[in-house]
Amino acid sequence: MTVLTLTSPDSASTARICVDRGFNCFSFKADVGEEQLVDVIDSEPGFEDGAGRVSGNGIPILFPFPNRIRGGRFWWRGQEYVLPESQVGYDNTGNAIHGFVIDRPWRVVDQGPGFVTGEFQLSVDAADRRPLWPADFVIRLRYELSGGTLRSVFQIINPDQVALPWGLGTHSYFKLPLAGTSEASRCLLTAPVTQQWSLDECLPNGEKTAIADDVCLAEGVYFGSRRFDDVFSGVPHDIVECTVIDEAAGLQVAQRNPGSFRELVIYTPPNRDAVCFEPYTCVTDAINLQQQGIDAGWQTLGPGESLTTWIDLQAGPVLA
Repeated sequence: MTVLTLTSPDSASTARICVDRGFNCFSFKADVGEEQLVDVIDSEPGFEDGAGRVSGNGIPILFPFPNRIRGGRFWWRGQEYVLPESQVGYDNTGNAIHGFVIDRPWRVVDQGPGFVTGEFQLSVDAADRRPLWPADFVIRLRYELSGGTLRSVFQIINPDQVALPWGLGTHSYFKLPLAGTSEASRCLLTAPVTQQWSLDECLPNGEKTAIADDVCLAEGVYFGSRRFDDVFSGVPHDIVECTVIDEAAGLQVAQRNPGSFRELVIYTPPNRDAVCFEPYTCVTDAINLQQQGIDAGWQTLGPGESLTTWIDLQAGPVLA
């Protein structure tokens, strides 16, 4: 396995990326001052050597679709596409899950002090999967480390002669608590969401509702007070900020991204002190929902077009 370690040029922060397992940043230790590091990302020991699921550790990258496609089937511009379970990931209820780039090696195309850029092209890095998608694609990801912040800059490129349908998401596992002297149950989870999608076995049925009274994420919900495996919506149009606030430690981790990541999955994996804030540019099964006339956030890039976006993770003291 190829593993790269980034060192911040202006702090003691470090990040580790497993190039061969989806360019996954499986470790981010953030310098929060006073010679203290916060271990932000949760991953199984030995992940860089092949331990654990690629979707269950670190920061999995979900592209060209985040989450699920119902039954691994969809129609696009008059043609049916079938994603065989023998070639892509599936959940335990028969749905394709988490895209094509999560479990394959990427290529490192640029590297320097505090940063590294990886690239994945469908026709080059997963040629067996190229017939499964309507167009070829390139996704570039640049990790930049500075102070207590890890920035991920995504560039999506359509190198093909036909339109590229796509959706992007990440699946960061945040480790709780943020200090050894604290407890996971004292960590407050916040997210600026106002709606949630109604789900049938993890798949949206096309309806959105107001958030339930017992899920006031804008004010904060304590970890462990309820289980999460929900798809939320109604985020701000400019910047979306989700936080883990460790009250006893006086520390917080914030995830920030543009409002173009219009959906947010929150997931608390069972028997584990971790939470996932998953920003998505579209909802689960968007490629099928969109063709039913539902605004699901599904996007296309024309031939030769590109798009750039970003996600920041920042650790530091809780601001009064």
